[in-house]
Amino acid sequence: MSLPSRGLDEALNNLAAVAARFFTGEDLDGVRRTDATFLRPGRQVIAKNLDVPVRRSSYRAGWHRLTVRTAALAAAAGTAYAYLTHPDTVTEVLTYASPAALLATVTGGVAYRVKGRERRELVGEWIEPLHQALADPLGVSEHTDPRTYLHVPLDFSDDDAEIRIDLPLHLKFNRDQVAELVMQKLALQNASFSWCLAGRDPHLIVKKKDRPPTSLGLDDPGVRDLLASVPESAPLIGLGAGRKKVSVDLDHDSPHVLISAGTGGGKSTILRTIACQFLHNGAQAHILDFKRISHTWARGIPGVTYCRDIADIHDALIDLGAEGHRRIRLAEQLGDDVLATTPDLVGPRNVILLEEINATMAQLRRYWEKIRTSDDPKTSPAIDALAEILFMGRQVRLHVLLVAQSATARALGGPEMRENFSTRILVRYTMNAWKMLVPEVTPAPKPTRHPGRVQVVLGGTARETQVLNLSETEARAWAMAGAPGQREPLTLRKSAPDTAASASAPEPVLPASAAAGGPAGEGSSTTPPAEIGNEAAGEDEPIGLRMAQQELDGTSLASLRWARTNDPEFPAVIGKTGQEYLYRRGDLHRWARNRLSGRQT
Repeated sequence: MSLPSRGLDEALNNLAAVAARFFTGEDLDGVRRTDATFLRPGRQVIAKNLDVPVRRSSYRAGWHRLTVRTAALAAAAGTAYAYLTHPDTVTEVLTYASPAALLATVTGGVAYRVKGRERRELVGEWIEPLHQALADPLGVSEHTDPRTYLHVPLDFSDDDAEIRIDLPLHLKFNRDQVAELVMQKLALQNASFSWCLAGRDPHLIVKKKDRPPTSLGLDDPGVRDLLASVPESAPLIGLGAGRKKVSVDLDHDSPHVLISAGTGGGKSTILRTIACQFLHNGAQAHILDFKRISHTWARGIPGVTYCRDIADIHDALIDLGAEGHRRIRLAEQLGDDVLATTPDLVGPRNVILLEEINATMAQLRRYWEKIRTSDDPKTSPAIDALAEILFMGRQVRLHVLLVAQSATARALGGPEMRENFSTRILVRYTMNAWKMLVPEVTPAPKPTRHPGRVQVVLGGTARETQVLNLSETEARAWAMAGAPGQREPLTLRKSAPDTAASASAPEPVLPASAAAGGPAGEGSSTTPPAEIGNEAAGEDEPIGLRMAQQELDGTSLASLRWARTNDPEFPAVIGKTGQEYLYRRGDLHRWARNRLSGRQT
């Protein structure tokens, strides 16, 4: 046979082979890369010594690839036939249809990228690392597309999620090793493993087990008894896996708590649940709420000081810092042995709820820049006072419950301040937030959007927890049901605290245990007037509502009288002249700054 005829025969043979692969749905180059068949899609790569990743099309079943190829060939043939028979019409259609087709392609591509963002993040953050860990134990090629045998849903951290892992037919792997790797790489805390090894479809199903309750309310069985039984220093946060109690002891585990969450994560609900338990047990609370309406449930509860205005938040932090120093000196005099048995000798427990630290710290800096003089330090004394409180420790019984959307070192006043929060509650967090706040816990569990589900991190261990959700009415009732004799408000400065008071109630004074500390404990501030921003001279002068109406811009006499009857935070009466009740001028000005807007007052 001559050389040209031999080359023609080889070309015809190659063409026939390509045509056969075309119609059987195989790769056209003849290399079998995956274990796909004509009827079944592939799961893993079987070809050896590959230098490039395997295309997704190689995993398709043969009939699927044949369908796509036939459709493309028919479209090309139809277009060519139409052009031969009606060239002008085809040219005109292509001229006007091309821009529309291009626009549709670009729009579809953008929509696909946006819609597939979460899926791409899932693959890069979870599925690909799991594949790299399991490839060798399962005997799977590293070039295998992990999405073909690792079926991990977007919401795999949710309670009812199901993870499926397709296993190789040879079953030559260690089940315990595979299970441990799955737990570690997907950061699962409690999971059950169902091994289905029979037949030609061996696989593993992974689900949560002993998961926290779906929801947790005060009326759920046993919750009231549990709430009443927790120690005074260790409020209940919620229930974890297997309905195990999750709480933090502020006297032993951590004196301060940091809550990090995005918008809508339920930060105020967590604070409300913790704070009302402290109030129930006789503690006092300072609510520093620049948002003004985060804790309306606490309005008028004895022992609660509610500061909404940035000037009052500034003053409250300074006074709390001075109170902390007084308690430190008193604790030093009493000694550890005495405090171990009677810790309340330094003063009543005081919980400081600091809402939206990112915005509050910025406002405190601006406020100080506005009121400081040339002789004052550049750093806000309120921020310094907060830092001192955080460093004082559990003996002074001042506890900060701080909320932040982004708890960066700058937002909290420095990395050393953030380190004082050994208990951290994270909800709807990002991976970056987790790595920033609790880098010692790896890998980070995937956040869930399940309502009320948080991660409580204490001592380097994360516990998935369903937070106890107390409504505002329930929280208020629980706080008010405690020991009222122990909830006298702690007076930190001459102005009266922001508490409910009837017209006949006496002006609150320091408890005897607090008064033992000296002048700072008697309500006088050690900070110069230029730093604390007192009201104008004469703040102790008694005035009536008619005179107050003239001093308080935008406040009518009718609204003052309405607030006197309906607002639990309205100042207490200090005297009477004729038929007119008298109030302390400073208290009225402070009430006006911190009152809720509109008829909410």
